[in-house]
Amino acid sequence: MVKRKSYSKNKPTGLADGFYYGGIVLYAFLILFGLIVILPYLWMLTMSLKPVKEIFSPPYLFPVHFQLKNYFEAWNAAPFARFYFNTAVMTVFIVAGQVIFSAMAAYAFVRLKFPGREILFLIFLSTMMVPFHVTLIPSYLIVLRLGWLDTFKALIVPRLVSAFGIFLLRQYFLTIPAELDHAASMDGCSKLGILWRIIIPLSMPALSALAIFSFLFAWNDFLWPLVVTNSPLMRTIQLGLAMFQGKYGTRWNYLMAGTVTASIPAIAAFLIGQRRFIEGITLTGLKG
Repeated sequence: MVKRKSYSKNKPTGLADGFYYGGIVLYAFLILFGLIVILPYLWMLTMSLKPVKEIFSPPYLFPVHFQLKNYFEAWNAAPFARFYFNTAVMTVFIVAGQVIFSAMAAYAFVRLKFPGREILFLIFLSTMMVPFHVTLIPSYLIVLRLGWLDTFKALIVPRLVSAFGIFLLRQYFLTIPAELDHAASMDGCSKLGILWRIIIPLSMPALSALAIFSFLFAWNDFLWPLVVTNSPLMRTIQLGLAMFQGKYGTRWNYLMAGTVTASIPAIAAFLIGQRRFIEGITLTGLKG
């Protein structure tokens, strides 16, 4: 009678054993790198809770005395309510404009046939290779001639459209079958109706990715608001945080307290749209 060898179903053997322990090592490295990424944010949070005397004294990541009044004093040190309002208005209009205008332009480059379409698209792409600092002075002069300095128009209008947004949505629109457009047109739907009723609902992952990119860009922008605004009533939150950096020193606890509150909307926006953001980036570019 032949005895059969018994193998444990729970213990991996052979090649499976290598994959098992390799996975453990991989997860260990991922946890390590995750801690490295979180460390600056933890340092920022703990510094915002420290008194002035304990900012650069050990233990660095764990305050001995918690001081929540840093947040209230940082908020009252300047008109931060107005700064947040300006930043929120600017960000909402920039995100809406980038999503709407980029979707319309991308649809034209994908579905509409007109002379010079490919050349015009290459011109749009070439603008992505030009640094923003090169166009800073011409953009400022245009805003100055229009009389828009120190207004919401100067903060919003020049950034309502981006070549990156058009490129991102164009690549995603290429993955949508053109047969859907033909079927809708046979039912009497116009070009604009096809865009808003068919293309837009099917492109929510890419639109969410563009919205998050635009939100982070507008919320964290510092240079352009610094150039086109003069009065404190038109400053954004990033310019307000710079007020804690003085000529003879920096009020680190107040600066970190303001930075924590300023980073909450950006982190929340990414966490809310994380799934669609990753899906949109993954599916974009399947067709050239």
